[in-house]
Amino acid sequence: MTQVIAKKSLYESDYLHWTQETIAKLKARDFDNVDIENLIEEIEDLGRSYRDELESRLDVLLSHILKRLYVPLTNDYNGWERTIREQRKQIKRRLAKSPSLKNYLPEIFDEIWQDVLKEVREDYPQYEFPDLWQFDRDIDTLLNNIFWS
Repeated sequence: MTQVIAKKSLYESDYLHWTQETIAKLKARDFDNVDIENLIEEIEDLGRSYRDELESRLDVLLSHILKRLYVPLTNDYNGWERTIREQRKQIKRRLAKSPSLKNYLPEIFDEIWQDVLKEVREDYPQYEFPDLWQFDRDIDTLLNNIFWS
């Protein structure tokens, strides 16, 4: 009886080496020997990770804006405002590197808003939060307005 031993690809066994080898092949224009399937997968994952990062940062941003606006715990204001500034800074940096992410914002806003609203209502049941986002949704407003002034 013959036993079939599955040989792991370089991609599976040494990811860093696979990336270095892939880069070298691309630079040498050795396209016939590039691991196209895994390269495609990695590029798709990279795009997904950028969108995931935007979703995560928008979630934190909206959550802290809501808390700053509607939770009257003045001792927490400074921490919430610092978090808002940091999320805005990181979103701006990501958008500078990938401007097309701005087009993704309208797709995700409502879902993120509902998730954030549910969480802050669970965390602070004694306070009232609006059902709808009460401000403009454009990226400039989200990244620059001081909503509590």
